[in-house]
Amino acid sequence: MKKLFYSLFITLSLFGTTLNAQELIIGEETVQPGIVFIFEGAIKDDVTPHEMHLAESETDVHLEARVNWASDESIRVPKGTPRGGFIPYITITAEVINEATGKKRSNIEIVSHINLIDNFHYARNIKLPGERDQRYTVIFHVEPPLPELLGLHRDWRDQYGNQLFQATSFRYTNVDFEEIANASRR
Repeated sequence: MKKLFYSLFITLSLFGTTLNAQELIIGEETVQPGIVFIFEGAIKDDVTPHEMHLAESETDVHLEARVNWASDESIRVPKGTPRGGFIPYITITAEVINEATGKKRSNIEIVSHINLIDNFHYARNIKLPGERDQRYTVIFHVEPPLPELLGLHRDWRDQYGNQLFQATSFRYTNVDFEEIANASRR
């Protein structure tokens, strides 16, 4: 019985470690009217179409942004909003700056993706501008949908104005991608 318990403990411990290593939460932000941005570093993956996405073998980090209506009942969202629902047509770009060397990657377009873990989200495979064990500053620039992509009904405009939210940027320093960059999905 002790052996079985010990084996189960080791298996669960290893499984838990794998699950915890799946994504690095870089930051979480809420903007009006109840939109939640969760920025992550995830394990590199094979993404198609291949001609548009960095090959998994050349990738250090799968940079992600989950953008959803707040599911937390304490955060007010617009009437009729599906709590936790994905918000499409957002423009997100990122900058990744090596804090030791100043070398950076700019204008990284974070585009729509879908998988069986996060479902719809924004992401991009990237090569870090330096070594995996160095620290990075990551800046996410988020902009509301372009007018030609999202029509705004009068009731929305009357209550919330002429756009979904105000464009803004979020800056995170001392980001350590090493564990996530060294992990593999396969």
